Amino acid sequence: MAMNLAKKRAFDPPAIPDRLYFKIGDVARICEVETYVLRFWETQFPQLKPNKSGTGQRLYRRRDVEMALEIKRLVHGEGYTLTGARQALEQGGRRRGPEPAGETGLAAGSETAQDLGDVAATIALARAELREIAALLASPEPLPARKRAKVTTLTPTSGSLFPL
Repeated sequence: MAMNLAKKRAFDPPAIPDRLYFKIGDVARICEVETYVLRFWETQFPQLKPNKSGTGQRLYRRRDVEMALEIKRLVHGEGYTLTGARQALEQGGRRRGPEPAGETGLAAGSETAQDLGDVAATIALARAELREIAALLASPEPLPARKRAKVTTLTPTSGSLFPL
C-alpha cells in the first residue's frame, strides 16, 4: 500500500517543447489529461487563462502550460482538492521567497514576540485614530458656512473683459 502512495506522489514534470503557443490538444498531451479537464480548470483557476485566436481556439503560452502542470501536480500528485489547490497557487503567487537578512535586519523567519508586539501596537494606534475620525464624522455639529467670493460686475465703459 505504501508503494502505491509513493508512486502516486512522485511527479516528474515532462519536458515542454520550445514553442511560443500551444493548442489545447498539445497541452492535454503534455499534461496527460483530457481537453475537457483543461477547460474545466480554466473556470476554477483564474491563473490559467490562455489567449484565444480570432477563431476562438485556445492558445496556451509556456507559463499557461507550466500552470496546468502545477495544477495537475497539486490535484493528482499531492491530493489537494480544487479549492485547496487554488489557495495554494494564490499563496504561492503572493510569496516572493525569504527576504535577505540585510534588508530587514532580521534573518528570514525569525519573528520575535517584540516584533509581534510592535505590530499589535501599530494596529491598536491605527484603530484609535480611525475611531476618532469616525466620531468627528458622526458628530451632529454643523459645519461652518463657507464664505462665497464676491463677483465683480463689469462696467460697460471699461471695454475690456479682464478689468484691472
